[in-house]
Formats: sequence, C-alpha cells, structure tokens
Amino acid sequence: MRKVYLDHSATTPVRSEVAELVLRYMTDTFGNPSSVHGFGREARKGVEEARERVASLINADPREIVFTSGGTEADNLAIKGVALANRKKGRHIITSAIEHHAVLHTCEFLEKEGYEVTVLGVDSAGLVSPDDLKAALRDDTILVSIMMANNEMGAIQPIKELAAIARERGVYFHTDAVQAVGQVKVDVEELGVDLLSLSAHKIYGPKGVGALYVRRGTKIKPIAHGGGHERRMRAGTENVPGIVGLGLAAKLAQEELEDRRRHLLKLRDKLIEGILDRVEDVRLNGPREERLPNNVNISFAYVEGESILLNLDLQGIAASSGSACTSGSLEPSHVLLAMGISHELAHGSVRMSLGTGNSEEDIDYVLEVLPSIIERLRSMSPLVGGRGEEKLQHVQR
Repeated sequence: MRKVYLDHSATTPVRSEVAELVLRYMTDTFGNPSSVHGFGREARKGVEEARERVASLINADPREIVFTSGGTEADNLAIKGVALANRKKGRHIITSAIEHHAVLHTCEFLEKEGYEVTVLGVDSAGLVSPDDLKAALRDDTILVSIMMANNEMGAIQPIKELAAIARERGVYFHTDAVQAVGQVKVDVEELGVDLLSLSAHKIYGPKGVGALYVRRGTKIKPIAHGGGHERRMRAGTENVPGIVGLGLAAKLAQEELEDRRRHLLKLRDKLIEGILDRVEDVRLNGPREERLPNNVNISFAYVEGESILLNLDLQGIAASSGSACTSGSLEPSHVLLAMGISHELAHGSVRMSLGTGNSEEDIDYVLEVLPSIIERLRSMSPLVGGRGEEKLQHVQR
C-alpha cells in the first residue's frame, strides 16, 4: 500500500544532513557553550553560527535572535515579555480570533492578571481587516499579535500593512510566523514587525527548538529566570544539538525557498482542483491566492472529518482535521467558526499539508482514493437526506 504523508503543517521529517549534524553535537561536540574551555568554545561556535543562519533567513541581525524550545515558548516570551516590560504604559493587547492557542491562551492568562485583550474577527476568507485594527487601537495598547499565516487554513495575513498601522501608534507588533517561515519569503525589515516566532520542526529541523526575533530597542522582559543565557533573555543551558539543527534547516530553507514554493504550489493546486472537480458539496477554506503554498483545507458536507481521516489512514494517507495541538478535541475548529462556517460543515473539514517529499503520484493516489471514501461515508450519513432540496450553508462546488 502506498504511504502518503500530508501533515507537514503538524511536523516535518528531519532532513538527513540535519539529523547527522544534530547527532554530532550530541556525541562529539557535546560541550556546554557557556564553558570557557575548548569543548565549550566549540559548542558556542556552533550556536552562534546557527544564530547567524536563522537571522539570515528572516533578514535580521544575529543579535536579535533568541533561541527557545519552540514556537509556543517564543509566543509566550513575546507576549508576556512585552506585557511585563510595558505595563506602566498600558495593559491593552490586540490579537485575532484565528491565532494558534499558544497566543490565545497566553492572552487569556494575561487577562486574569489584569490586562485587557481585544480579539479581532476575520472575514469569510480568514483575513484580518486593517480597518478593524485601526479602530481597536487605544492609547493604552502596548502590543498587537497577529499570525503571519494560519496553521489550519493557510491564509497569509497582510502583516506589512497591519504592522505599519501599529507602528504609527507606537505599538509593538508580534507575528507568529511558525507556518510561514520556510514556505514564503519572510523579511522582518520589509514586514516592519518588532517580534517574530519560528520553529525548527516546521522546516525539516528537530523538535523542541525554535527562536524569537526581537527587534533592537524593543522593551521586553524574560519569563524564565536563572543564568544569563541568550543575552539574559532565556535562562537555561542552550539546547546545542537542536539549535545547530535549526541553523542548518534555516540555511537550507533559505537556499531552496523558491524551488520549494514552486514545487508545492503545483501540487497544492492540482489537489485543490482535483477535489473540487471530483467531489460534490465541498468548500475550500481560506483564500485561493493569499494562502500558503502547501496548504489545502476542505470542508466536506454531510460527513465527519474524523471519519474521513480514519478512512484515509487505512489507505496509507496521513492528514489532519486542523491544528495538531487540538486534533484530539471533538470541538470544531475555532478558526473555521471564526470565518462564519457552520458547526456542521466545520466538523467535516480536513487539512492536507504538503511537503518537499510529496510527488504528483502522491496527489494522483489521494484523488483516486478520496472520492470513494466521501461517497461511502455519505451513504451512511443521516445528514444526506433531503440534500437535493436544500444545500448546507456555505457549501460551494
């Protein structure tokens, strides 16, 4: 049976050259980078080379890169760190309804600590309106946090425009770019953001390591205390193997960005067109153009997404019903609901996220298997009765 992995937004396989480097820094170059002897200096050299590589990928200064345990910690450090450092100026934060829970739950925590959070809605394509951001800004607003690209339905936000609006008011702007980095061009100078989160395991690097870009001059406090690591921004001995793995993954992502994008766009569009042509009563979630090159999110009317996933898995195809962090939940996607999609249709959504290892033959196989799965599930669905008379709201061919 053919095996097809279509869950790269959840995690990517570690590239062989990255894995080899990580292993070397676990076994041979094992020194503590804070040590002054030769073993420590060699480890420090690896960390700083990785810092330069990550900075180069997003056009930052290496001194603006803080290594973390991943995207979630980077989001927490950005939001809590700015909130703590600027609470005398104000306690108002703005975010959006479609953020990753690493942002939403952090904002909810701060609400309990006396901060006020405004959550911006999105349109039917999942995009934040710049006018809505303008209207939400207040004199006591200290931070705006809006993701660059959505992890579920792939919408790419107008971050440059949104960040400019915040900057005009002297408000810090953070973007969770975990899904965008390595998929599309990310240039912090061009975007005008003050803070940006990224993660290694989304770009063919190891799990458990990420980074936060912090523009020079940004007032931010650490949220973990101990030693003076990462320029006193993140206490704890650095995860050297993970960091050097992230560094090499970043270097490869930068070198291969355009080739990756073209390859993924071709597969993405073939998959979208194939599903829309072969399966009735489906909805493409998110914008058609301003979306990640590897993201396909489809709602199938009259069936449950979990049932589709189980049947795909039986055919060797791995996909997702949404964010990997909430895939165990029976609740429909908060992202799709925020876009105005009904509970019934949101429950029938499937995310298929492509990677560099996928081929056109993989897409052909999915398009061969998927329509019969949907047909079989609909034949058993109590929702199908009367579908010829009244279509579910928001369904499109």
